[in-house]
Amino acid sequence: MKVVVENLTGTLFYVQVGNKATVADLKREIEAQQKLPYDRLIFILDTDDHDHHRSQLIKDDVDGVLLVDYGVQDGSHVYMFVNPVDDGSTDHPFEFNWFDSVLG
Repeated sequence: MKVVVENLTGTLFYVQVGNKATVADLKREIEAQQKLPYDRLIFILDTDDHDHHRSQLIKDDVDGVLLVDYGVQDGSHVYMFVNPVDDGSTDHPFEFNWFDSVLG
């Protein structure tokens, strides 16, 4: 299947993976094509069923989960983010914490 991937700058590219591809397979293909670090890639699936628009985080912490299990199909639009390097700092201006939002 061909998946449309969009990065933070709005650039689109296409990734061809098998119908039984896992999240790890998608990451490996993007790492090879785009020279991005496999272990820092994060994906959100854009789903639109004409009644409402929603997005779903594609988790890769479960071994063997297929992309189709998340609803990814030929032509799906996936947003790609690159997780920043953890430099040990506790100062992350863009980090959102639920606890902070309740007290804030």
